[in-house]
Amino acid sequence: QVQLAESGGGLVQAGGSLRLSCAASGRTFSSYAMGWFRQTPGKEREFVAAVSWTGGRTYYADSVKGRFTISRDNTRNTMYLQMNSLKPEDTAVYYCAAGRFFEVPTAYEYWGQGTQVTVSS
Repeated sequence: QVQLAESGGGLVQAGGSLRLSCAASGRTFSSYAMGWFRQTPGKEREFVAAVSWTGGRTYYADSVKGRFTISRDNTRNTMYLQMNSLKPEDTAVYYCAAGRFFEVPTAYEYWGQGTQVTVSS
């Protein structure tokens, strides 16, 4: 069992940066691949990035590649998403998830409650 809690969301101007954190409870955090997804009202949850259980492999959606960086610290049971050069279209609720190293939501077993990111133009 893994419980996840996101933090770090907020309001930022276009071109700015934010770092999201996802704190996990449970001893098995390092056994799971981790991912970030985002969702806006009326749309399906969208894959953003994933990191393997060791942190050695990462995968990004084309829309964030080169701007966002996913990482994890298994000693702190925490995953991060560094978001640079933010755009208004990055505005969404961001969710962290634990599961398998895939880009589809159904691959993930555990989800956080989400954190709002708003990018103003």
